[in-house]
This record gives sequence, structure tokens and C-alpha cells, in this order.
Amino acid sequence: MERVTTLASERPVVIFSKSSCCMCHSIKTLFNDFGVNPTVYELDEIQRGRDIEQALSRLGCSPSVPAVFIGGELVGGANEVMSLHLKRSLIPMLRRAGAIWV
Repeated sequence: MERVTTLASERPVVIFSKSSCCMCHSIKTLFNDFGVNPTVYELDEIQRGRDIEQALSRLGCSPSVPAVFIGGELVGGANEVMSLHLKRSLIPMLRRAGAIWV
């Protein structure tokens, strides 16, 4: 779990994903459309990705991917990100984290 928190705190936006996950693709596309350049860890393509996935589950991510961290804090998965977006809270959060400047 320490590795997850370390990786998540290194950049303004970190997404733990799987390359074959359609919801992961949607969330990455959403952030890219905002001009955010998130750090993405594809758990099915990196060494010890399964260990990270288990740690995300222990943090409460269900399903484990996508898991989005903004400013080092766990935001949640696709449902939580989309809910923030619909409430118009996501962009201000990204600004505060230094992920976008517009």
C-alpha cells in the first residue's frame, strides 16, 4: 500500500488502469480532453501490477481500476470522477492540484 501512496503523490493526477478496461479508457480520455497529462500506470503491463491492484482494493477501490488520485488523494473510480464532473467540482479540483491552469 505504501508503494501506491508514493506513486500517487508524485504527480498532480495519477490513474491506475488496465489497458483492456473500457471505463479506464473513458476516464483517461476525459482527463486528456481537459488538457490534463495524467501519469497512468497500466497494471496489466507493469511489474508487480497485481500487488498494486490488491493494494487499491484494500484502499476501498471497487472495482480496483480505474483508480484516480488528484493531488495525492484518492478520488475514486469512474463513478466518482464522473459525479464530480457533473457537479462541476472536478475542474476546480484539478486547478488546485496544479494539473490545469485554465
